[in-house]
Amino acid sequence: MKLQRHRAALGLLAGSGLLFSACGSDTGGGASLSTNAGGEAAIMCSSGSLTAAGSTAQQNAIDQWRKDYLSKCSSANINYGGGGSGQGVQQFADAKIDFAGSDFPLAAGGEQQAADARCRSGPAINIPMVGGPIAIGYNVPGVAKSLNLSAGNLAKIFSGKIANWNDRAIAQDNPGVQLPSLGIQSFHRSDGSGTTYNFTNYLANDAKTDWTFGTNKNWTAPGGQGAKGSQGVAQGVKSTPGGIGYFELSFATQSKIPYAIVGNAEGKFIPLTQENAMHFLSEAKVVGTGGDLKLQFDYATTDAAAYPNLLVTYEIVCSKGNAVDKLPLLKNFLGYAASSAGQQELPGQGYISLPANLQQQVRQTIGSLG
Repeated sequence: MKLQRHRAALGLLAGSGLLFSACGSDTGGGASLSTNAGGEAAIMCSSGSLTAAGSTAQQNAIDQWRKDYLSKCSSANINYGGGGSGQGVQQFADAKIDFAGSDFPLAAGGEQQAADARCRSGPAINIPMVGGPIAIGYNVPGVAKSLNLSAGNLAKIFSGKIANWNDRAIAQDNPGVQLPSLGIQSFHRSDGSGTTYNFTNYLANDAKTDWTFGTNKNWTAPGGQGAKGSQGVAQGVKSTPGGIGYFELSFATQSKIPYAIVGNAEGKFIPLTQENAMHFLSEAKVVGTGGDLKLQFDYATTDAAAYPNLLVTYEIVCSKGNAVDKLPLLKNFLGYAASSAGQQELPGQGYISLPANLQQQVRQTIGSLG
């Protein structure tokens, strides 16, 4: 089903209007996270330790949720390391971490089978948690306010077919903009990355003629410079005149890097705003079954208010078979992240909240973990 549009969370500042009740006692069992009909949550404490890793896209969101949770629950310990989605999924399958953050769902076949084998009692599932617009950040002297880049031109830039900022194809999309004669220095992820997966998925769908490298978590196009993590790509762009790269909006805003207005499948230029990103996310479909909430984006949309370059970070968890001593903390921490209180933390950090009905599905899935 299509996700209903949910605009109430847009523009909320992190922490606005949040009321936390006193935390439950720090006991090994812990209480389940309690929510009212609107999804508001009191943080319920469990003692113990969780270790997770993976997506750097959601790093800032996880850091905020950890801060919120640990400020109320002194006997809990939650560690999250980045390393990229690919590394996180592998560590989860190897039972080195309790859950993984991944900007792409588990791939059918070997990847899903390896994760399922780790869980033993039930399949590994994808739980969407963080919406993240992918910004196309650039460093073009004299061009700071507005730059239109079609999907086709982005495909040519990132495959080395367009090499200078004053190329005619770019100029045609930017009438009146003085583009310098400056070489383009493109940056991409050097590690297995869900950001790369989602960016190349956008190019593969909306620039089919110009992008011939498919959808992949590993960068396969020629040219450009690799950098580790979204932070590495952002740093490369910021420090390099002529630079361009792709990373989550939160990294662009934190580093004060301008970002492009990108084209959709119909050739319309869509500004990156939280509302436009929410429109695109709200048009996604849940294609997973049971507790698996894997999403499918509608890249063919002609909605002029739907920003088409987006990712969702999933928490990869065992539906059943989680360690008994870790399960209460796992459910309570993820339950807080999925609550309306936790989701309201996201817009102020450059992310977007999940649509309301998807939040409800996520909370139900988390409550059923065993």
